[in-house]
Amino acid sequence: MKRLPIPDDVTGDEIDKDVRQELLSLPKTLADDVARNLVMVAKLLDEEPEEAYGYSRVALRLASRVPAVREAAGFAAYAVGKYGEALAEFRAARRMTGSVELWPVMADCERGLGRPEKALAMAGEPEVQKLDRAGQVEMRLVAAGARRDMGQTDAAVVTLQSSELASNSVQPWTARLRYAYADALLEVGREDEAREWFAKALEADQGGTTNASDRLAELDGVEFTDALEDADEDMDEDDDATEDHEDAPESSATAPEASTPGSEASATASEATEGGTPAGVPREERPEQG
Repeated sequence: MKRLPIPDDVTGDEIDKDVRQELLSLPKTLADDVARNLVMVAKLLDEEPEEAYGYSRVALRLASRVPAVREAAGFAAYAVGKYGEALAEFRAARRMTGSVELWPVMADCERGLGRPEKALAMAGEPEVQKLDRAGQVEMRLVAAGARRDMGQTDAAVVTLQSSELASNSVQPWTARLRYAYADALLEVGREDEAREWFAKALEADQGGTTNASDRLAELDGVEFTDALEDADEDMDEDDDATEDHEDAPESSATAPEASTPGSEASATASEATEGGTPAGVPREERPEQG
């Protein structure tokens, strides 16, 4: 079996205690090996999903009967857009544990596979009532996304209206829920309300999980430019002007100075990324990349 390199400082002890408990069914050496690969999956999942996927496949080959391994493999496949594979892994993990916590992401995989009607049907199943509050919010996000997939944009707006959306308290899901609502409002042409909710999403987005600031800037007509690219362009123009001047006959006029970029509605690259990158979109948008 081909193994992937793992830094020496990754011991496997970093994993959650519940996952460690599941690995106790394996011989110690094997359990440690699986644990180290799972740690690599967790470390790389957000920034380097393709690499995380590779480590998840190693763990899966080593211990396919461990629920946590199947779940990790599912999330790694989901992150790289392999929705059919992810769904199979999530179903396997659910059969092993009987837990419903993966129900929303399973429904989202159905969206990724081009079956929004199936995702919407799952939103109405009894399993949803067994989810905790966070899980129910996730299910609502997926259902709204399915509505939009089916062209039911007004219904998507209604789907997102809930007590969690109306609440002033900030929870882990608040920014993404507000962002999804703002995006749905914008799609149905309610721009003023959309701007209000993008602003509310930004207020709650302390972890940079959305690009609400960029969306607000777009609505305000702000144009972002890369300061480094502008500087390079200025240098190129200066060089061209100098060359033209040196090559020109003595009787010719002096080459004009390189023009500087306008500043009417521009911002530096650092300012443009304060609200997170486009990769930080809510979960209900992710299947569209697949």
